Amino acid sequence: MDEDELDAVFGLQPRFDIPPGARRAVERVGLMAPAEGGFPANALASQSPALVRAALRATRGPLVSRWGHILLRRALASRLDAPRGMNPVEFAALRAGLLNRMGEGMAARGLVQDIESANYNRALADAAFAAYLSTGDLLGMCPVAQVRGDLREDPEWEMMQAICDAYSGEERSARRRLDRALGTGQAPAIDVLLAQRFAGAAGEGRRAVDIEWDKVEELTPWRHSLARALGVEVPDNLRDGAGALYGISDVLIPAIPLPQRIAAADQAAQRGVLSSSAMVDLYSQAFASTDLAEAERQAAQTLQQAYVAQGTTQRMAAIRSLWEPEGSYARQVLTAYAAARLPVVETLLDDAPGILASMLTAGLDRNALRWSAMIEDGSPAWGLLVFAQGPGAGTVGSGAVDTFVDADASSDRRKSQFLLAGLAGLGRIDTGTAGGYAEELGFNLERQSPWSVRIDRAGELRNGTLVALLAGLGMQGSGWERMTARHLFHIVRALDRAGLNAEARMIAAEAVARA
Repeated sequence: MDEDELDAVFGLQPRFDIPPGARRAVERVGLMAPAEGGFPANALASQSPALVRAALRATRGPLVSRWGHILLRRALASRLDAPRGMNPVEFAALRAGLLNRMGEGMAARGLVQDIESANYNRALADAAFAAYLSTGDLLGMCPVAQVRGDLREDPEWEMMQAICDAYSGEERSARRRLDRALGTGQAPAIDVLLAQRFAGAAGEGRRAVDIEWDKVEELTPWRHSLARALGVEVPDNLRDGAGALYGISDVLIPAIPLPQRIAAADQAAQRGVLSSSAMVDLYSQAFASTDLAEAERQAAQTLQQAYVAQGTTQRMAAIRSLWEPEGSYARQVLTAYAAARLPVVETLLDDAPGILASMLTAGLDRNALRWSAMIEDGSPAWGLLVFAQGPGAGTVGSGAVDTFVDADASSDRRKSQFLLAGLAGLGRIDTGTAGGYAEELGFNLERQSPWSVRIDRAGELRNGTLVALLAGLGMQGSGWERMTARHLFHIVRALDRAGLNAEARMIAAEAVARA
């Protein structure tokens, strides 16, 4: 038996890995204090643990709204107290697990790092393991794996501990454990071989390990993370259909070659994982790189022209080129700040809907309002600009709404449905008028459900944190075709009542732009 196994038998493994004076209490866990943009720490303290638990567990997939994703991430990453009656470690595990499912591995990793290794339970260990794998930071799990090795007993956990041994100077122990795993078939051969190569990088011997994918039929987080960290190419047949989270993970892992990170950036930006500024930074690296081929730098060069081309026509042409294929929302995220630099001129009126939609992906509502004098009421551009107007903007006339509805060519007039839902949620259209339009467009704003009752009540109580959790629950889906105008109405109204008017307006504008 090696030293670690003997320690485990005799109970000699350390329970804590830091001195008592430096240990942190398991309360107000998170990354963002209110002064840093986070939600109030006690926002969920008096809420029902069952309600909070259900909202966090039931939000499984991606959100249709990029702005909804950003809002939910902010709530989950805030420095929060657990609801009274809920174990704080369970609360942290639920939040980290949801962040992982959203593709927010970096936020999840930061969250779990706020808790001492000795306080981990199985659920938090699972969430932390997933976060470290998705960010390519496998060794970040070592403090927990070495101090709390009893949390899991699966093959990946055993291999993780062996890797940690190797990087702690116990190379022979690590080699024996991994050889045993390979010889006994404890784990699939590809998983052990990747672990052996990763562990071998810590030693002086540098034992050669050949990685063969021939008989591998599935890509797993373990295989993806170790392959990316080692620079081993994953076959296309395994990546195809493996899921969006692997592509988003590629953007977050610094070891991934720049062209591959850029190729996956659109998906991450559309989801809300990458901001417009982060997208520009990524393309700027490509523009400055001397190692990329000219074709790989083409989009970055076009983005530069969107900012610095001499004439307005040339800058707009560059922006329009980046928007291809038509309707690419991620590319509108990329061009948000370039669009904000365009002058307000009549020659760009035909492009105004795209320009406004692009600016609002980054929340540039003040820049969008510069177009107010040029935009005709009821036009497609007006349907976006109306949500750039802040609190106190006043009610919207029925004439402009009639014009917008009559010209709406979207499927089932969904743009009009979302416009009405957004305006009604913000209180910018008369209730009776909104009901009449809703009936004409085929939906009912008054129909209630258990979810709508709870989010409405949270809005009335101005609890923005709970509204954000329930809004995320109500915005699940792979695309805006999965969203109903009634859901949008309740989300926008609750956010507005809870003091989150800006978020409410941006979600409504996004709905109209992407319907």
